[in-house]
Amino acid sequence: MPETCSTCPYCGVGCGVLLRPDGAGGLAVRGDPDHPANFGKLCSKGTALADTVGLGGRLLAPQIAGRTTDWDDALQLVADRLSDTIAQHGPDSVAFYVSGQLLTEDYYVANKLMKGFIGSANIDTNSRLCMASTVAGHRRAFGTDTVPGTYEDLDEADLVVLVGSNLAWCHPVLYRRLLDARSRRGTKIVVIDPRRTASCDQADLHLALKPGSDVALFNHLLTRVEDKGALDRAFLQNVVGFDEAMLAAGLDDVAMTGLQPADIEAFCDLWVSTKRVVTVFSQGVNQSSSGSDKVNAILNCHLATGRVGKPGAGPLSVTGQPNAMGGREVGGLANMLACHLDIENAEHSAAVQGFWNAPTMPGAQGLKAVDMFDAVADGQIKALWIIHTNPAVSMPNARKVREAIVNCPFTVVSDITAQTDTARLADVLLPATAWAEKDGTVTNSDRMISRQRAVLDAPGQARPDWDILAEVGRRMGWSAAFDYQSPVEIFREHAALSGVAGRLGRDFDISSLRDLTSQEYTALKPTRWPISATRQGGRFFGDGAFFHADGKARMLPLTCKSPAAKTGPRYPYRLNTGRIRDQWHTMTRTALSPRLSAHLAEPFVEIHPTDARSIGITAADLVRLKSPQGSAILRAVLSDAVTPGQIFAPIHWTGETAPSGRIDDLVAPITDPVSGQPESKASVVSAERFDAAWYGFAVSSGPLLPECSYWARSRTQHGWRAELAGLNEVDDWHHEARRLFGLPDAEVLIFEDKARGDVRLAFMQDDRLLAALFVARRPVAVMRDYLATLPGDGAPDVLTGRTPADRPDPGPTLCACFGVGVNTILTAIETGQLTTVEAVGQSLNAGTNCGSCRPEIAALLARTMHREAAE
Repeated sequence: MPETCSTCPYCGVGCGVLLRPDGAGGLAVRGDPDHPANFGKLCSKGTALADTVGLGGRLLAPQIAGRTTDWDDALQLVADRLSDTIAQHGPDSVAFYVSGQLLTEDYYVANKLMKGFIGSANIDTNSRLCMASTVAGHRRAFGTDTVPGTYEDLDEADLVVLVGSNLAWCHPVLYRRLLDARSRRGTKIVVIDPRRTASCDQADLHLALKPGSDVALFNHLLTRVEDKGALDRAFLQNVVGFDEAMLAAGLDDVAMTGLQPADIEAFCDLWVSTKRVVTVFSQGVNQSSSGSDKVNAILNCHLATGRVGKPGAGPLSVTGQPNAMGGREVGGLANMLACHLDIENAEHSAAVQGFWNAPTMPGAQGLKAVDMFDAVADGQIKALWIIHTNPAVSMPNARKVREAIVNCPFTVVSDITAQTDTARLADVLLPATAWAEKDGTVTNSDRMISRQRAVLDAPGQARPDWDILAEVGRRMGWSAAFDYQSPVEIFREHAALSGVAGRLGRDFDISSLRDLTSQEYTALKPTRWPISATRQGGRFFGDGAFFHADGKARMLPLTCKSPAAKTGPRYPYRLNTGRIRDQWHTMTRTALSPRLSAHLAEPFVEIHPTDARSIGITAADLVRLKSPQGSAILRAVLSDAVTPGQIFAPIHWTGETAPSGRIDDLVAPITDPVSGQPESKASVVSAERFDAAWYGFAVSSGPLLPECSYWARSRTQHGWRAELAGLNEVDDWHHEARRLFGLPDAEVLIFEDKARGDVRLAFMQDDRLLAALFVARRPVAVMRDYLATLPGDGAPDVLTGRTPADRPDPGPTLCACFGVGVNTILTAIETGQLTTVEAVGQSLNAGTNCGSCRPEIAALLARTMHREAAE
């Protein structure tokens, strides 16, 4: 079968992929060499996309109160309950919470239904959690939410500054692009991040500033720009607020960053003396109670030097979701209208209402994400529709959000599975199409619109989101407005509305695409907006023309504000949260891939060895974190990547994969007052050793059903693996193991040392291993990655927990793209006398695809060389 050009559904890089169905519901996936976002490269997650398209766990039919039903009954119930709620309590008693996983066409219909026809602005998106502060910063500085530059700037910059961005793990293809530029032109790299991340591996300078102190650092940089005569006086003729911004910057104390003065000056000297500077920023900037000010502090420096919208120079926000930008373009946020129009601007509102021929339009912004779920909890929101997102896990103070959803009178969830923390709480579940079944467009971080094309048939009764939303709109009485038969009709309407926005002086204008035929839409190639009669793609603002009414940019007077939550004796540690290399959001998709789960298989907390000693924690212990909002249990990883007093934990685990590892249960619902974005990287917590009565490790060819204080399970190539721990002693491990594995009748082999508390059980059938359980009073010491390969095998020595002499243990997976383990790499280094990351790549392929594992390979090389030197 021929390949189909589509787009990866993960981060905002927007990589092109080529898809070939295998005729049996599966796919072959490779990078599209012609797509300008990635030129054929994919990260580990993109490389493993084919692992995630199976139908296991898919929601295949509508459900009402847990019972399967048909679309007619389900959609009529949704339409009736929304209509009745509006009639009884007004339009603001209804809310939609949507997602950057939606295609632009889906997003457009949802926004139109809520704002133009229901008449409320209570539609917000999970993008509020990741880039709302950037939107606010752009609008304050530029007059509209415009990304000035392009990915090509990474190719042409002489200095790239990564601020709160672990580009190597979160946007690996862009990081590889940056390293290629470094190799070609000597690009300098500076990382500004409280934590040492994989992105620091190739950095010339790492500034481990105190959490929340970014504004103080960039204010100091702004003063140094003036001191060193680097202001662009001509460009500043197009900027308002320079004097006030400089005055405020001079009042901030850069010492609050905690950085060494020499490092601060080295950074300032490098930034000031390098004209081609790109500042890349992401969640470490955005997810803050002063995130908007952090964005504007960065923009101030670029505006003052005229380094914006020019080749190799400018600020670049990288988004976390595949269509976060598309959501911004259609007004998916509660404080925006479609096409970057302003919801509180009467002229804009009237223009959109007239274009839609809508009965009403809200006159004020709606509830942003945190406020929305507070309103659900308070009973103000009485009907809630959640689409392709998992707020029961991903929202701050997630435990309270779960309680709010449970108590909401009517909750609808549209998703691809019923097996999420949020879907389990819904009154109505609607089966939506998944990636590779969807047809529409997405926009990446540098304004590139790409097609996402369906190559697999929708399974069961699954329907596209735009179709579900439009049918509800028709059933609520607005047939003409929602009479869409295909996504191209929606796209043409969206493009036409953008022409209205263009005439009103907005940046987002794709009106040249308003008359696309179905064939042209089908064949649409990646295209960067704007796409209008007067402008085609390119950069913004290099000409000094901005979108405020006077045509000028704004520099803002800013002062540094510390994180809102304060550490103290009860909660002495600052909690930083983030992503890991091979997982995505709440793992609804990536957890289906055994190779993505092999790298880091359970939730963990990085803690500095000094802090660990002070509270009696050793490596591999379980740690209980507590905050004013909740608690979590995580595996301890002792690391100097974090500084004393700070700890780091990833966001991905859920009630499906590790209930006690849901880290957003701990995050305070504190938000930026301008953007409404939560401060997800600076909550306060306590930490203590979790004193379990027993610890366990299990492998199984079938599903595991743990019932204990701590468990974390993940898929393997041969079934499942799980970490277990309990506070209560188990009297009969034989009985408990049969329950855990669901094997009441299988043959069992048992080893037990009651004095030491060690128990090992293996369940066999026809001399093949079905499952095995290893229990001890301390974290179990067995070769986990080897044991995970044994279900379905003969495994005569399984109870030893170790590899036989003739069967090498590959160790934990380090390179997920090629499935290369740590021990395999170490053996190759030692036997082949390999001394460079490139040599390891030539020998094993490890690190040669997306490159995100290269820092870990470098660390193995350094460790080996250090050991040899010591010997």
